[in-house]
Amino acid sequence: MEHPAQYRGRQVVILGLARSGVAVAKLFHENGAVVAVNDKKERHLCPEADELEALGISVVCGSHPEGLIHEGVALVVKNPGIPYTIEPVKRAVELGIEVVTEVEVAYHICKAPMIAITGSNGKTTTTTWTGLMLEAGGLKPIVAGNIGRALTEAALEAEADNRMVVELSSFQLKGTRAFRPAVGALLNVYETHLDYHGTMDDYVVSKTKLFANQTEADTAVLNWDNPVCRRTADAIRSSVLPFSVREELSYGLFVQPPLAGGDEHTVHTIVYREKDGQAHRILPVREIGIPGSHNVENALAASAMAVASGVKLETIARVLKEFRGVEHRLEYVAQKGDVLFYNDSKATNPTATIKTIESFKQDIVLIAGGLDRGSDYMELLPAFQSRVKGLVAFGETKEKIVRVARLAGMSRIQTVDTAAKGARETVEEAVRQAQMLAKPGDVVLLSPACASWDMFSSYEERGSMFKESVHNL
Repeated sequence: MEHPAQYRGRQVVILGLARSGVAVAKLFHENGAVVAVNDKKERHLCPEADELEALGISVVCGSHPEGLIHEGVALVVKNPGIPYTIEPVKRAVELGIEVVTEVEVAYHICKAPMIAITGSNGKTTTTTWTGLMLEAGGLKPIVAGNIGRALTEAALEAEADNRMVVELSSFQLKGTRAFRPAVGALLNVYETHLDYHGTMDDYVVSKTKLFANQTEADTAVLNWDNPVCRRTADAIRSSVLPFSVREELSYGLFVQPPLAGGDEHTVHTIVYREKDGQAHRILPVREIGIPGSHNVENALAASAMAVASGVKLETIARVLKEFRGVEHRLEYVAQKGDVLFYNDSKATNPTATIKTIESFKQDIVLIAGGLDRGSDYMELLPAFQSRVKGLVAFGETKEKIVRVARLAGMSRIQTVDTAAKGARETVEEAVRQAQMLAKPGDVVLLSPACASWDMFSSYEERGSMFKESVHNL
């Protein structure tokens, strides 16, 4: 696509309202484009429609009308979550009309260098952490994208001396063309979102579009412990800055000695080694402000992006020590009696849940379940056998997760009949059942291993309901 100013007098179709759709529609309208916005939701579920129509923007809700996409359309900007299989998108592809997501639009208008983070897990924590490091380093970051603000809206405010720190999903990256971040980080790649992508190959290709337009002047931060990330390095033109918790690197950020080595008395330290071999100790792993080996990976990734951006190592160390995590990701909620409650609603796939389970030394009563994307959840079996002593399951996947728990030999198992309850009642019942299953010293953990969309509007809503239910015990 071109800069939005080049679409003056030309027709642009926006598929999907929500915050990103509204921001994009306003942007093209202000630049003189003829804008039409379409959302399949019924009109009463599209509160943004009135605002756009008041500006003179055409809005159609309730269906994808025939003739919406025609030869006169110059560009289609779709909500990332809308699949490529719906009729308007397929029609645009047939006619050779470019289909992009908001990320591509924002890139064309953003004056600031972009620092972009993607991966199957850890994106929000790493993005937040990176923003804090850059802020402490005086680099005026603006954090946006798949976290908080619409990227287009934030990009309009950015100046050349800012840094745009962006969390991106594979859905967003799939719809990019010219997008080129100055620093891009691929945290990890695990099997997920195959209901959207269809194949693992398409998922990986979408993720690695992060680096497609980078040059030697840019930086690619890669998790050297993840096989997909490591293979990606061969096709990247930019400067690769690796990180690892499992091996000492000749260049990059790593843990010394590796986390897999030593005993409970071993002091593991985060180290940055320059290309000339000079090594700098940043801080001991035990001083990182949030627990979990997965958060050591996130800490290394954020530190690598800060290093690539010129932040001093002592500043990075201070932020690593002070950071206390983000809402809905391994978030401490309360202690009720002798039981601790944690909210990990952002764990929307089994790998994320496994990493969270491994963060605790206590026995766990797990609350899990949600949208069924076809997984059998057997990868949860080792974690269920070693640490999880009780389960409360709900949502579309509850029977699958219960099956794994029984295979693990678990005896404390309950389910919530979600068909007979609303979302809030389901969470309240799950919390009550988990409290009854828990023994003194246990942790009750909401870490669903599933997306939330079978019952909830978002993982945030699910996590907020959990926290409220815990406080009401």
